[in-house]
Amino acid sequence: MSIYDQHLDKTAANFVALSPVSFVERSAEVFGDLPAVVHGQRRYTWAQTRERSARLAAALRALGVGRMHTVSVMLPNTPEMVEAHYAVPALNAVLNTLNTRLDAALIAWQMNHCEATVLITDREFAPVMAPALKILREQHGREPIVIDVCDSEYTGAGECLGSLEYETLLATHAPLPTLDGPADEWDAIAVSYTSGTTGDPKGVVTHHRGAYLNAVGNAVTWTMPQFPTYLWTLPMFHCNGWCFPWTVAMQAGTHVCLRRVEARAILDGIRTHGVDHYCAAPIVHSLIYNAPPELRDGITQQVRGMVAGAAPPAAMIEGMAKIGFDITHVYGLTEVYGPAGVAAKRASWAAEGLSEQTRLNGRQGVRYPLQEGMTVMNPETMAEVPADGQTMGEIMFRGNVVMKGYLKNPKATEASLAGGWFHTGDLAVLESDRYVKIKDRSKDVIISGGENISSIEVEDALYRHAAVAACAVVAKPDPKWGETPVAYVELKAGASVTAEELVAHCKGLLAGYKVPREIRFEEIPKTSTGKIQKFQLRERAKSTSAIE
Repeated sequence: MSIYDQHLDKTAANFVALSPVSFVERSAEVFGDLPAVVHGQRRYTWAQTRERSARLAAALRALGVGRMHTVSVMLPNTPEMVEAHYAVPALNAVLNTLNTRLDAALIAWQMNHCEATVLITDREFAPVMAPALKILREQHGREPIVIDVCDSEYTGAGECLGSLEYETLLATHAPLPTLDGPADEWDAIAVSYTSGTTGDPKGVVTHHRGAYLNAVGNAVTWTMPQFPTYLWTLPMFHCNGWCFPWTVAMQAGTHVCLRRVEARAILDGIRTHGVDHYCAAPIVHSLIYNAPPELRDGITQQVRGMVAGAAPPAAMIEGMAKIGFDITHVYGLTEVYGPAGVAAKRASWAAEGLSEQTRLNGRQGVRYPLQEGMTVMNPETMAEVPADGQTMGEIMFRGNVVMKGYLKNPKATEASLAGGWFHTGDLAVLESDRYVKIKDRSKDVIISGGENISSIEVEDALYRHAAVAACAVVAKPDPKWGETPVAYVELKAGASVTAEELVAHCKGLLAGYKVPREIRFEEIPKTSTGKIQKFQLRERAKSTSAIE
C-alpha cells in the first residue's frame, strides 16, 4: 500500500458530492440581495428565490417525495420552473420537465414510464393535461398528486386540475434549512424524453455530477461573467434548459422569464432588463434579425446568444452578425445534457471574410472543457477517422457529461455506450483543425424549430390511413423552422385521398409540429428487397440532412 493510501480518507470535511443545487445555496448566502428572477411585475432576490425553492422542497417532502421519486412539471419559463429545478434535486428526487408541445397520449405515456408521483402544471395547459391525466388514470392506473400554478402573468383561460395551488402550498410550509442535494453524485437528477426513430421516446437519465460539470462548462465555454442577465428564450423543458438554470445560479445572474417566444417580447425584454445572454434554436435567432429594425432601438449593450438544436443556416449567422449580436454555435443532445461541443472561436477567424467566418462558426466544433472526449469514429471499428474533412464517421462523446443511460431500456443503453463512447447517430467528418462538421443524421430525426421529430412516428400515422400503401418522411429545408417534415406517399390500387385529407388525418394522431407540411404523391425509391432509399428522397427534397 502506498503512503498516499494511508490515513488520507474521504471525510465530510474534504469530499462532498457534486450537485448544482449547491450553486443556489452559495448565491443566496453571498449575493442574497441581488436580483435572481424577473417575471412581469414579480421580482425575487437570490435570498427570496432560495427561500421559495426551499419551501417548495418542504412541501414536496410533506407530500411524500423523496430519493428517486419523479416529479413531472408542465410549465412555461416562469419562476415556478426555475424553483422546480432547484427544489426537486435538493430532495434527491428526479425532475421530469414535460414538453409543452406534446399531445395528451404521449404526455401520459411519459409520466407513466417515469412513474411520476407529483405533477406541477400551469393552468394554461389544462386543455392537454386534463385528458393526459385521464389517460394516465384509466389506461395506466396511475394518479399523481397535482399542484396547479396560477401565474400572475397569465390572463387566459384554464381550469385547476388538482386540489393544491402552488403559492398556497409554499405559504403553508416553512423552508427547509438547506438545499442539500444527494449523498451520491451519480444519483439521477432528471429524466428527459427524446424522440428517436422507434415508436416510443427514450427516457434520458442524467446525474448530479454531469449537471454540475455542464453548468460550469457553459460558463467557461461562453466566458460568461458573474451577474449575467439571462433571457429565457430557450424552453427549460429542453434538456433542463441546457443546464442554464444552474449556470445562472452559479454566476448569481438574473433569470428574465418569458412565457411567449415572440420577436417583440424578446427585444423588449433585452432592452428593458439589459439582457446580455440568451440561448435559442436557429428559428428564434431568425425572429430577432428579421424583426423590424425599430424593435431593436435602444439596445446598446453587447448581446451574446448561443445557438443549437439544429445546424444554423448561414443566413442566420450572417444576419446576427450584421445586427451586432455575438453568436456562439454549440452542439449536443439530451444524452449529453444539452451542449457538449462548441465551435470554439479563434482570434484569427476575425480576419476572415464574413462568408468564411460563417462557415467556421457553422461547424459542430470541439468538446466542452469539462467533457473528456468528442471525435468522429468508425462505429464498426471504433477507430477515429482521419482529419481530412472527407471521411465520414459517427460523432461520439465520452466523459462525465454523458447520461447514465435510458430509463428501463438496457438494450438501447448498452448499444449507445458501446466501446466506451456515446454514439450520437450523427454522421460527420473531422476537419484538418479537428473541428467536427455534421454531414447527415443517421437516425432520420427531423429537427424543426429545435424540436426532434421521429420520421418513423410520422410514417406510422400516415400508414394508419386506409389509402396509404407506402410512405416515407424526410426533412425539407425551411427558412423559418430550419427543417419541416415532407411526406412521400404511394396509394393503394384504386384508393383516393387528397393531401389535405392526409394532413387532417395526421393532425388527429400527432402533435401539431410533427404533422407534414407537404405531401407528395410520388413513387418511392426502394432496393430490390423493398427497403426504402431515403437518401434519394432527401436529395429530392434538398433536405439539410442530405450528404453534401
